[in-house]
Amino acid sequence: MRILGRSSRSAAGKETVMNIIVTSRHFKAQDSLVEYAREAVGRLTRFYDGVVRGEVILSYEKKRKSVKSAEIILSVYKTRLTAESTTMDFQRSVDVACDKLAAQLRKYKDRLHQRDRTTVRRVREKL
Repeated sequence: MRILGRSSRSAAGKETVMNIIVTSRHFKAQDSLVEYAREAVGRLTRFYDGVVRGEVILSYEKKRKSVKSAEIILSVYKTRLTAESTTMDFQRSVDVACDKLAAQLRKYKDRLHQRDRTTVRRVREKL
């Protein structure tokens, strides 16, 4: 399933557009789960508004006691950030992976600010 041109308002008050792709492996995901994953990834723009694309990969393994995992890949300016979580519940897996990505986004943004403040301005102008 794919959603294009999803817009959300960033902390700076600007509209940002992020492509979010949700993929389910080895099962058919319910619409409520897909919408939950989209909203969780969309909330990550609060931490950094330069997120261009988000991919959510949900997988289900029956052989390992019904383990459910979520992998989230974010494409930001010049890099990709990834996080993976495995729990007994899809929503919990998505939440844990989003928490990991929020920490990575904060570190990425801090590094940008430390290197050169004009780089951040250029990224915002491109969006």
